[in-house]
Amino acid sequence: MSGKAPSGIIDFNCDMGESFGAYKMGLDEQVVRFVTSVSIACGFHAGDPTWMAHTVKIAEEAGAGIGAHPAYPDLQGFGRRDMSLTAEEVRSSVKYQVGALAAFTKDRRLQHVKPHGAMYNKAVKDRDQAKAIVQAIREYDADLIHVVLAGSLWEQVAREAGVRLARECYADRAVTSQGQLVPRSQAGAVIHDEEQVVKRSLKLATQGRVTAVDGTEIDFQADTICLHGDTPGAVRLAETVRRELTAAGVKIRRLSQIV
Repeated sequence: MSGKAPSGIIDFNCDMGESFGAYKMGLDEQVVRFVTSVSIACGFHAGDPTWMAHTVKIAEEAGAGIGAHPAYPDLQGFGRRDMSLTAEEVRSSVKYQVGALAAFTKDRRLQHVKPHGAMYNKAVKDRDQAKAIVQAIREYDADLIHVVLAGSLWEQVAREAGVRLARECYADRAVTSQGQLVPRSQAGAVIHDEEQVVKRSLKLATQGRVTAVDGTEIDFQADTICLHGDTPGAVRLAETVRRELTAAGVKIRRLSQIV
């Protein structure tokens, strides 16, 4: 279980494998060179078996830690629409997706699990949802790292369960003064300005603080910073963020080397 993030050490992660069939999304082959961990779509919101296999392969070749990115069964909505699943349905869908992705890895094991979209956002504030996700991951593999939003109710649930966890923050997503992600339906939810993304990343990694959407500065202790692979200019952003973090003396390591 993670405590305070080691001073000057952080993981740099990206969501990947979100192409489907003939439709290519993101520049995974380029972005993977600059991150230390990846969360791969498992077919429910994006991805398919062929893309899962391909994304696992490029991640293994790059030496990145591999994690599952399970979601609600919502291909049309890209997993960003809330769904009223029972706790049993959430547990089963998470286990199914984790197992499917693990089958493509060389040793049939993953580093972490990080839910996607609406499933992630609901777990931040819904105890039953968080418990269902934590239980599913623990039952599949007790050594898996649970990636949760830093400072959330979900983090509290994971700590109560005694699981191995990593607190996440976002380089390119705005947060409220309560530390929750600003809904994508609101203007300014996704940050595209390169300079702003770099400054936020440096502050998060070196000070454990972030400026909320209302201008207030809040504590945001995290073990991993996420950059979205489908953000415009993601390759340049990933390269720049990593370079600037390194220049500031921050060590970039895989999650498994941190928590």
